[in-house]
Amino acid sequence: MAQGGGPPISHPYWPRDLQMEGYRPNDRSMWEILAFLFSVSGALLSGTWLLTGRASRMSSARRLALCWFTICGFIHGVIEGWFSLYYMDIPRDQAFLSQLWKEYAKGDSRYVIADNFTVCMESITAGAWGPLSVWTVLSFLRGQPHRFVLQLIVSLGQLYGDVLYFYTEYRDGFRHSEMWHPIYFWFYFVFMNALWIIIPSILIVDAWTHLSHAQRCADTSQPRSKAKRN
Repeated sequence: MAQGGGPPISHPYWPRDLQMEGYRPNDRSMWEILAFLFSVSGALLSGTWLLTGRASRMSSARRLALCWFTICGFIHGVIEGWFSLYYMDIPRDQAFLSQLWKEYAKGDSRYVIADNFTVCMESITAGAWGPLSVWTVLSFLRGQPHRFVLQLIVSLGQLYGDVLYFYTEYRDGFRHSEMWHPIYFWFYFVFMNALWIIIPSILIVDAWTHLSHAQRCADTSQPRSKAKRN
């Protein structure tokens, strides 16, 4: 958007004719932002791995699943929570998490134009799947009976939201990113979001298997219980 009769403000987003009033470019590099994201995620993964090894006897696969939910709690609750609160200010804001979103938006500019679907989806993700991811971790550490129910709910919600995320952009003709760009399209948009399709799908099958087994056991023991009462 032109200011004071001057030329339009340049930006790195697609479509190239996108109008952004008050946009300020990042003063932090891509590598600083990615280093923060992966360092925090790595620290949470390492901490959860150590904690689950000491707290209880779990398989490596189950410990990795809890590492996943811990990282999800951080990404959903903190990073996506920031977006859900400050999405209107992100294009002009220079706070670190705003700059993180401006960097990610090079792969999906819906995050700097307050796209209605994106705001709604991220607000639900931050408000629901963030806290529930943390609850899922705690329920497994404490051996609570509803732990696989939580795993199923969170994973199904993540999968559903991510399918809609990809599908809505597909229907828009992938117009909010530079198609085929190795970092912005393939890494930011495709790879980083595909994780929330692949991993939740595996965890849905895992939860289905455990819940089905528990129900079979309950169904098998029910006649015996009635016989004892009689």
